[in-house]
Amino acid sequence: MSAQDLPLELRRALATIARTPRLLVASDYDGTVAPIVSDPTKAFPHPESVRALRALSGLSGTTAAVISGRALRDLAALSRLPVEVQLVGSHGSEFDVGFVHAIDNDAKQLLDELVVELEHIAASHAGATVEHKPASVALHVRNAEPAIARQALKKVRQGAASWVGVQVTEGKAVIELAVIVTDKGEALDILRHQESASAAVFIGDDVTDEKAFKRLHGPDIGIKVGGGESLAQYCVDSTEDVSTALAFLLDERRRWLSGASAPPIERLTMLASPRSVALVTPDGTITWMCHPEPDSGAVFAHLLGGPDAGHFSIGPQREALPLSQRYVDRTMTVETRWASLQVTDYLPHDVGLDRTDLTRVITGDAKAVVSFAPRPEFGQVPVQIERETFGLRVFGPNDPLVLRSPGVEWDITSDGVHQSAYAVVDPSTGPVTLELRCGTWDLAPSTNLEAERRQAAEHYWSSWADTLTLPPLKPDLMRRSALTLRGLVHAPSGSILAAATTSLPEEIGGVRNWDYRYCWLRDAALTAAALVSVGSLQEAEEYLAWVHEVLETIPGPERLHPLYTIYGTGLPPEAVIDNLPGYAGSRPVRVGNAANMQVQLDVFGPIVDLISSLAHARFAAGISEPGAALPDVDWELVQAMVSAVQRRWREPDHGIWEIRGAPRHHVYSKVMGWVTIDRALALAKTFGREVPDSWQALRQTISEEVLLKGWNDDVQSFTAAYDGTDLDAASLHIGLSGLIDPSDPRFAATVVATEAELRSGSTVYRYHHDDGLPGGEGGFHLCAAWLVEAYLLTGKRSDAEALFAQLVSAAGPTGLLSEEYDPVAERSLGNHPQAYSHLGLLRCAQLLSAT
Repeated sequence: MSAQDLPLELRRALATIARTPRLLVASDYDGTVAPIVSDPTKAFPHPESVRALRALSGLSGTTAAVISGRALRDLAALSRLPVEVQLVGSHGSEFDVGFVHAIDNDAKQLLDELVVELEHIAASHAGATVEHKPASVALHVRNAEPAIARQALKKVRQGAASWVGVQVTEGKAVIELAVIVTDKGEALDILRHQESASAAVFIGDDVTDEKAFKRLHGPDIGIKVGGGESLAQYCVDSTEDVSTALAFLLDERRRWLSGASAPPIERLTMLASPRSVALVTPDGTITWMCHPEPDSGAVFAHLLGGPDAGHFSIGPQREALPLSQRYVDRTMTVETRWASLQVTDYLPHDVGLDRTDLTRVITGDAKAVVSFAPRPEFGQVPVQIERETFGLRVFGPNDPLVLRSPGVEWDITSDGVHQSAYAVVDPSTGPVTLELRCGTWDLAPSTNLEAERRQAAEHYWSSWADTLTLPPLKPDLMRRSALTLRGLVHAPSGSILAAATTSLPEEIGGVRNWDYRYCWLRDAALTAAALVSVGSLQEAEEYLAWVHEVLETIPGPERLHPLYTIYGTGLPPEAVIDNLPGYAGSRPVRVGNAANMQVQLDVFGPIVDLISSLAHARFAAGISEPGAALPDVDWELVQAMVSAVQRRWREPDHGIWEIRGAPRHHVYSKVMGWVTIDRALALAKTFGREVPDSWQALRQTISEEVLLKGWNDDVQSFTAAYDGTDLDAASLHIGLSGLIDPSDPRFAATVVATEAELRSGSTVYRYHHDDGLPGGEGGFHLCAAWLVEAYLLTGKRSDAEALFAQLVSAAGPTGLLSEEYDPVAERSLGNHPQAYSHLGLLRCAQLLSAT
């Protein structure tokens, strides 16, 4: 039979419980995974049930078990179940490690007497048989004539069953007498506790299974095989149905854990407005979008959970692969094209701060299928959709949400929790415009025509892009990198996102999945500096104003956290979204970031370096007055950063890579302390600011300590931290920053050591030492960019050009880079698009073009 033959309510329940973080699937044996037969020694399990239980037990976060009335040794021999499936015998009392309750000498004596009594009854009742177990004895009457069976069972009930210390369990044509407590429900709870299961499925057919059904609660599911009253919520007719139900559960859970068919990260394309971002897949699905802010809950989390997590899909009615996807030149508008069909996506700019809007325009000669399945708050809020004349209203989330779609005829379907809307549209008579509006109930026409709104949005990007001074090397890709960096700028606040997403994995199937939708002081400063380098100063000015606002909320600059929300407040505690399986099954899905509470003492350097870049850019632009090129407010920020370094530079910290272990004296952090003082002194000299003599002395002190303690003769390299031998690509900054002259043999040796130990083909790893986290990660595009710069500083131009070419080739078809790259599988990893990667790419092109 097929899964469609199962009751609809049962399928829905199984599909829901398949999405629990840790699942226990347990079943009785006879009458469930094996049919009831006249000869108990020939009750072999259905092969389909065995395969399903085996496969379930092999899935992450999943335990499969059989809890039977049979003795454990007999159950193991007969069931032929693999060792991965846990077996519990004697009605839940006999585990593979022994009995839950000890059998003392008195109990053994009682058991001997029970055996004698039941053997005597069986001898005088034709067809009755006795089954011996380690802690019980059972009388089976399945093969006896009905009248004889009733008489034999009555004799047991009136006799041995009433003896002191005897536990009685009756089932179909069997009565069992045990000398210890027997309870399948207790066994189920023991397994639940052992496996930390957050939900359980139990399948049974007999009255003995009611004790297990009684223990089910919350999201648990009980399934009864056959008719009759039961505490189970669902029932099926036969053991064949059990096989089907297990196979269905397996498919649902496997699909959930694997993240369905996850699109390659590098092929995801970002839409952006001055305050929002979204991602679209190569086949026209909005796979990621949050509201009301980029660091809020997701309305569409398809990227981390497949279609069930929320999506907005458009494609041809006649299935076909898309021919192309591209940005409209110098904009953040994306066009996805099939034969005779095109979808144009953009985020409108003419909306208030409480709105997140998305416009999708369908054109062409072919009919298109539209699937609209919003799942606010990462799918944790039940969704109801109502049709209206001009579109759809979505009920469930706190914020209003509508889809304006005049003329579209929608069908509404439900999975029992959420509703979705489907439609077939025909753009051959004119464009079909779908306007998603989050944060309003307004379904009325917009003030401006769609073409005017699109033009305004595109002009915002193109007019800015036209002002840039880009390197001549790969100019189109460099323009796209610059646009991507600006797309990560949150204009209302002035903050800058590290990346557009959360929890895209550093290893497929791994746990290194972090939330990057926040503003790191370091990342944002480097991004703003990259934009200054191509001629755009506004982002840096607004970011520095944001930093000033953050400083007003803390006792002193030395107490800055490494990162903040986009509006400069502290992050909530890091949490896990359990109902999402993660990208390609990479769990957990995290929101928040515990690095917020770390000590990262490198953050002051990039901020002062940014102020220096900005001041010199103003000067180069003709702003020659010192007070205008380096205004007092910026100089005050420089002084605050120097003050922070003075107070804390000798402390160990968690470093740029946010190691979730004990703090160390990281070389990179010390170098950034030096950068803070060095750039401050240079600014003072250039723009006529007075500084105390202690600054010069501090710069010298830091430099001497780094050169002494950061170098390791044994490995012939500057290392990740003092007193260590492990390497770190970030330590290249000892030369990149100017602390040591690039011609110094120690820097050249560090470049060679970094290449030998950390480079792998087209990428460079951060480090290879044990950082206390399980699993691995890919190489970092930013580290590759650093090595390109180091190659140039040490006269290895051909190596720099070759590595840059490989870095370029890692970009996706629309020119975007994620955080990391797997050189073996040749695929992107980590959050996407990543500011670090694009600013590194820009830096490389600028350096290669200048030399």
